[in-house]
Amino acid sequence: MHRNDATKRFHDGGDALADLIDETPAAELPAPDTDVPMVSRSVRLPLETYERVRAAADARGIGVTTLMRQWIEAGLADLDDSATVSLADVRRALAALSRPTAA
Repeated sequence: MHRNDATKRFHDGGDALADLIDETPAAELPAPDTDVPMVSRSVRLPLETYERVRAAADARGIGVTTLMRQWIEAGLADLDDSATVSLADVRRALAALSRPTAA
């Protein structure tokens, strides 16, 4: 059904809208990607900061929200001394320690 037809049925009143809903097949919603309930929050960032976050996420091949969630979780873990560190970060730190320094 076209949007204009649906709008007309709505404005006509009566049972027309209920009939329209009954006639419409159920939408197939995607399955959640996690079993953990998530909360959506809005964060205001300066454009330059957001672009840096987006670039960092792109470099890691993940979404901006995923990267922000990782950073928040790491920051919270640091507060309670239960820090988690990615294996890639550990490898980079070890590689940096094994490089000779210029004298």
